[in-house]
Amino acid sequence: MITAAQLRAARVLLGIDQRQLAELSGLSVPTIQRMEASETMVRGNVDSLVKLIAAFDAAGIEMIDEGAVSHSQGRGVRLRALSGSAKPLPGARSDNK
Repeated sequence: MITAAQLRAARVLLGIDQRQLAELSGLSVPTIQRMEASETMVRGNVDSLVKLIAAFDAAGIEMIDEGAVSHSQGRGVRLRALSGSAKPLPGARSDNK
């Protein structure tokens, strides 16, 4: 499972807005909005959650579960190191401005 905070953090790491995440995952913007508005764990049907996680995975985002190897043992997100063949996401912001 992923938390609403992880969802928002992953989107920020990618530099994309809710509309872009909806396009990448094949979900609607209202679905993304509802997921991000969840109190703690993201709520949604299994198919929607699978699409969301697959989109993040394809974009290079790793979800860190509670208790996984990290300094604080809490949940989080991490951007995988990009390989030479990785391409930036369409519409993602660049920090090289």
